[in-house]
Amino acid sequence: MTTATPATTSASTALYAPDEALVRSAHVSGREAYDRLVAEADADHEAYWARLAREYLDWKQPFTQVLDSSQAPFFRWFGDGTLNASYNCLDRNIERGLGKKTALIFEADDGQVTHVSYSDLLERVCRTANALKSLGVKKGDRVVIYIAMSIDGVVAMQACARIGAIHSVVFGGFSAQALRDRIADTGAVLVITADQQARGGKHLPLKAIVDEALMLGGCDSVRNVLVARRTGGAVPFQAPRDLWLADIVAAQSVSCEPEWVEAEHPLFLLYTSGSTGKPKGVQHSTGGYLLHAALTCHWTFDLRPEDVFWCTADIGWVTGHSYITYGPLALGATQVVFEGVPTYPDAGRFWKMIQDHHVTVFYTAPTAIRSLIKAAESNPAVHPSRYDLSSLRILGSVGEPINPAAWEWYHEHVGGRRCPIVDTFWQTETGGHMITPLPGVTPLVPGSCTLPFPGIAAAVVDETGQEMPWGEGGMLVVKRPWPSMIRTIWNDPDRFKKSYFPDEFQGRYYLAGDGAIRDAKTGYFTITGRIDDVLNVSGHRMGTMEIESALVGKTDLVAEAAVVGRPDDTTGEAICAFVVLKRNRPQGEDAKKIAAELRDWVAKEIGPIAKPKDIRFGDNLPKTRSGKIMRRLLRSVAAGEAIKQDISTLENPAILEQLGQTY
Repeated sequence: MTTATPATTSASTALYAPDEALVRSAHVSGREAYDRLVAEADADHEAYWARLAREYLDWKQPFTQVLDSSQAPFFRWFGDGTLNASYNCLDRNIERGLGKKTALIFEADDGQVTHVSYSDLLERVCRTANALKSLGVKKGDRVVIYIAMSIDGVVAMQACARIGAIHSVVFGGFSAQALRDRIADTGAVLVITADQQARGGKHLPLKAIVDEALMLGGCDSVRNVLVARRTGGAVPFQAPRDLWLADIVAAQSVSCEPEWVEAEHPLFLLYTSGSTGKPKGVQHSTGGYLLHAALTCHWTFDLRPEDVFWCTADIGWVTGHSYITYGPLALGATQVVFEGVPTYPDAGRFWKMIQDHHVTVFYTAPTAIRSLIKAAESNPAVHPSRYDLSSLRILGSVGEPINPAAWEWYHEHVGGRRCPIVDTFWQTETGGHMITPLPGVTPLVPGSCTLPFPGIAAAVVDETGQEMPWGEGGMLVVKRPWPSMIRTIWNDPDRFKKSYFPDEFQGRYYLAGDGAIRDAKTGYFTITGRIDDVLNVSGHRMGTMEIESALVGKTDLVAEAAVVGRPDDTTGEAICAFVVLKRNRPQGEDAKKIAAELRDWVAKEIGPIAKPKDIRFGDNLPKTRSGKIMRRLLRSVAAGEAIKQDISTLENPAILEQLGQTY
């Protein structure tokens, strides 16, 4: 709840102070409380996290060792302790008397609503866990989950955690090839999917894509495919490999003893794009990850027993892991799970759901906010003001930096100028929030993620690791290990070290891969964008190399390709592809036809989210005389900026004129 009229810290920067009533009631109450937590962590980093781990998690075997740095950067947290993530999310809440409390409010694409209590959820998880065990799935086995937003998806993840299997959720929008790559890399023994997914009024194939992925080869480790019935659509079945999930689950016991695992036992693998063509399997531990997911839910969202929390992310992304499947459930929260899209049946869907379910804490992406701003401006009937949003008390933003104009609209028209906006910065690799406002602590500046979460030692440094003065930009790093950090890249520890603990920092700092700047007066952080070749499109990270590899994989047509990002008002970044064909450069209708063909190809190879928004054709790519593609130049061309940099080293400057036409 922020002040209706902003004070200003400068001629151009608004500062929204937290409401005094919220400060008094918040879990972290006031700046002094925040400073005490930061001081505690600075004074004894290990003791700070040990206290919180004992407070927020139940341990079967209490840990005695907090942090093991002997194999740095392969840090280990709470290594001799044992616990179970599913027990911490379900059983202990029931033991606290919350069995009848609603855990999930599931709203389907067509508007049907299902309420699931904690007791109901535990029963479903135990039955599914027993089904997995009956198929020979055991501790340490990998299970790929390729399913839409659903109760089944949350249950499948929790069931894997219950028996110590390692889940890897693949976003339902990824192609057969992308799914195949992830199945092969994990060595999964089982895939959980659905007949189809319902999204935006359409039924889209899932099981058929799984079949195609398995036929591509390299997936011999898969013994079974479990298929949930979602739409009732006809799907091919291959006996005895394929089984209906409901049929095998119905025969199982409602009781399943948790598998007590070491704190460092991998909870999940989640694939994220890197600057090479091969996606990275980010590996997270059980204990440290679950601690941070629960802790950030509690402090960042000030989550209370009576709240109705709604994170709009998909479980195929890390946000859906931390702030749907694990964090809220570890706190015994009630939350909304949504199958559909914000614009179906109209662009008032989010606002109607907040109204209908009395949502109090709402967490979504800037891309969604910007698209809904456009919709509200063109159609007053779907403007947030047409709905009762008075239940809201806290808003959140995730996936990418939110621009100040969208922040102001969100604050005024959704939050009624009452609700603080927690603009959270974090990554798949970090497991949870790293830099974020706390509602009862932080005066807010639109567009800034403000201050580090207590216990996170963030800094802005130059190429040598020296800290930059406040007010000067540089690379964002984290100077101390924290419990929820990435443990390694699956099957590629060398890439892990090279990507996140580079030699130029002597392995001292975790490199986030983002640029940042700290305000000269407040010390607030603002994220300035990626420093590597990774794009952030609608909050989804995709490597430029992966998209380039897909384009040149069209071997009958494409000779060479380069991919860059450009600013986009809706998606944050848009994908722009510069393509050289194995034939004469196309123009006009011919170019449009080929561009459409290439977009479809990329969608098939990676998924629709990777389709380039712009495709530009040239006889060649702009290169130096030594053959290096001038990507900075391409970024300027893509953004429509005047070329101010030196192009004297270009092999053929005339190429720039050809690349001006977008298809």
